[in-house]
Amino acid sequence: MRRSDRLFEIIQILRSAKRPMTADSLARQLEVSIRTIYRDIAALQMMSTPIEGEPGIGYVMRKGYDLPPLNFDLEEIEALRVGLALLSRTGDSALQRAASRIHKKIDALHGPADWLQVAPWGAAIDDPDKGCVSMSMLRDAIRSERKLELVYQDEQGCRTTRTVRPLALVYHLECVMLASWCELRAGFRHFRTDRIYECRALDQFFAGQGDTLRAIWPDQHRWDAAQPGIVEAT
Repeated sequence: MRRSDRLFEIIQILRSAKRPMTADSLARQLEVSIRTIYRDIAALQMMSTPIEGEPGIGYVMRKGYDLPPLNFDLEEIEALRVGLALLSRTGDSALQRAASRIHKKIDALHGPADWLQVAPWGAAIDDPDKGCVSMSMLRDAIRSERKLELVYQDEQGCRTTRTVRPLALVYHLECVMLASWCELRAGFRHFRTDRIYECRALDQFFAGQGDTLRAIWPDQHRWDAAQPGIVEAT
């Protein structure tokens, strides 16, 4: 989490807290060290943010402190709420956590809208404890143009080991597809993330090739054709 986002989160936590929050509690929520929280609190206080308290006792936000409104109209805000809620269907736990943080920021500025509901059923959560590949890891590899080694099992139960150049994630209702250039097949292939049994980031990169491959990819395999059971890695 970037420091600016963490400072915002500290403000949001303190604004909604019913009692003083200790540095230890803040550190556990934000997954950082207590020393980092002390530095962040000091930085916020230097910016005239009305936080009171001290180490060992806890911190509170003086009532009446508010943040500037987001520059969105009502329908844009509602579109954001629904779009963020739909992320619960992707199975991408890191995006879900990010969506939850954004949702809290919107609620803090505009109040809740419980009448906007989205059913949560969709792809299974990418829980590493259950042997699922982390979609956050896949997204990191796409951004950094880093090759991955996959152990993949297709619909017929055949397992193969592939070295791929990950290009895109295609989110469907019941699963997520990883679009890649497969070095084994020397072509574009789509891998259901729930059929990736092992995934390892390699110390090999395809720097500068990602945009070019993504430009060619739609001509050979339309992204909307990458549907479960229709176009899958072979």
